Amino acid sequence: MDTLAVVLEQPERLALSRLALTPAGPLDAVVEIAWSGISTGTERLLWSGRMPPFPGLGYPLVPGYESVGTVVSAPPGSGLAPGDSVFVPGARCFGPVRGLFGGAASHLVVPAARLVPVDPGLGARGCLLALAATAQHALSPILPGERPLIVGHGVLGRLLARLSVLAGAEPTVWETDPARAAGAHGYAVLAPEDDPRSDYARITDVSGDAAGLDRLIARLAPGGEIVLAGFYEAPLAFAFPPAFMREARIRVAAEWRPDDLAAVTALAGAGRLSLDGLITHRAPAREAQAAYRTAFTDPACLKMVLDWRATA
Repeated sequence: MDTLAVVLEQPERLALSRLALTPAGPLDAVVEIAWSGISTGTERLLWSGRMPPFPGLGYPLVPGYESVGTVVSAPPGSGLAPGDSVFVPGARCFGPVRGLFGGAASHLVVPAARLVPVDPGLGARGCLLALAATAQHALSPILPGERPLIVGHGVLGRLLARLSVLAGAEPTVWETDPARAAGAHGYAVLAPEDDPRSDYARITDVSGDAAGLDRLIARLAPGGEIVLAGFYEAPLAFAFPPAFMREARIRVAAEWRPDDLAAVTALAGAGRLSLDGLITHRAPAREAQAAYRTAFTDPACLKMVLDWRATA
């Protein structure tokens, strides 16, 4: 069995290639992909060649960890059946071509235990579950009445804000690009210079700006915490005296866990967490090269999704 896949052959050189799939084992499912999202964080760094040393990094590689598709076959006892809609958080099934993260392909062979059943009514919006789980992991725990600051109003920042509101918090979001300030649901979006507060107990940064720590520390309450939920290509540094005076805490939010994904999948399936308004661009998978460039260079593109259905 083979698949049509996005292959980053080397930095800034992308192709749509036919690859042989690793045969399915007794615990594997075969999934036909309908949509896959393009990450403007980690995948941009892979595409540009600026990704810091990372396990599994090397070219050629198949990117993508935001895929939704339909089960073609599944092992007995897995709880999955042909025709089920599932979220696929990537795969490693391409032989000598690395799967980092391996979700941008027409068909995948994946351990069945990694697949998450989703409401088929979500359609392409199911691709957003990985970012929603990332937001859930960064926020946990958040309590009613909190008034946190979120830095960045891209898709991850919007999901952080929406989950905060669901938890009863009152977030403020900073955004420096006026074109991205719109689209708030129950929270304020401000330019940093328009926000007078300097008493935030929690600041979650999803900007990816490695040079912004000093600005954030200056806005912390004593004992406050900065959560780094973006992905940073450059080393991070900060002036020690202001952090010392505030007894600042800095936490890195790593990859989401299965319980984070289960939580946001349930919220989205119940209609409590809205995933609307976040996918701004769609393209046929056969136009992947142009789609990746748009995703990485067009400020108006919040989330680009590839449509694989015509490649089946």
